[in-house]
Amino acid sequence: MKRLSFLILTVALISQAIPARSQVLISLLFGEALNSDKIEFGLTGGYNRSYINDIEDAEGLNNFNLGFYFHINMKGNSYLSTGVLVKSTVGASGMQTYPIGDDSFDQIFQGAELIKKINYFHVPIMYHQRFQNRWYLEGGIQPALRSKAKDVFELNDFDGELSYTRDTRDEYKRLDFGLIGGVGYKWKKEIKSLATGINYYYGLVNVSNLPGTTIKNSSFYLYARIPIGAGSKQNNQDKSQ
Repeated sequence: MKRLSFLILTVALISQAIPARSQVLISLLFGEALNSDKIEFGLTGGYNRSYINDIEDAEGLNNFNLGFYFHINMKGNSYLSTGVLVKSTVGASGMQTYPIGDDSFDQIFQGAELIKKINYFHVPIMYHQRFQNRWYLEGGIQPALRSKAKDVFELNDFDGELSYTRDTRDEYKRLDFGLIGGVGYKWKKEIKSLATGINYYYGLVNVSNLPGTTIKNSSFYLYARIPIGAGSKQNNQDKSQ
């Protein structure tokens, strides 16, 4: 378990320092070493629709996410499911813009759309229960570490499109925390196979640093999980079970 914890930390640190395409390469390189009879390692990624629950005019925001996962067998069809989403954004769209103290700017962007984007490293920690090694339910907690945040002012009018981005990372706490759970389906009956599913995250923490402002994140995740480094020997064993 100490060796697994060290490898998880190593992959997470490397993934934070490199672009998403390189993260895939790193996962491929580590995949063979991390997979075993009791551990499944792979890539996870997909689409998520995020919301800010406490802002009245906030609408959903479409995002893509990418990371890696571990399924650690505890007993029978029961697993501990964890990992890191190293590219993961939440936030909302459709809000009214606010003045920034520049009269010319405020006049131009009056009536524009405000989009809030907050980048996190999400770490789901879930109990994962499989049924007939096909369908599964999972649920647990999801802490997160904020990396970046920005407000995007977008104006679409008869003269074209105009956009302004403001760095807002200081307006948010470094940590987020909430509950996560959902359902998924494995496309083969082998222990390690492609799986797709949907999860929902409900933030419990007010992540705003601004007085009088409450921001709690939530998000629906549609994802695919692809095991990496699961050899044919393991697959043959699974088929014989």
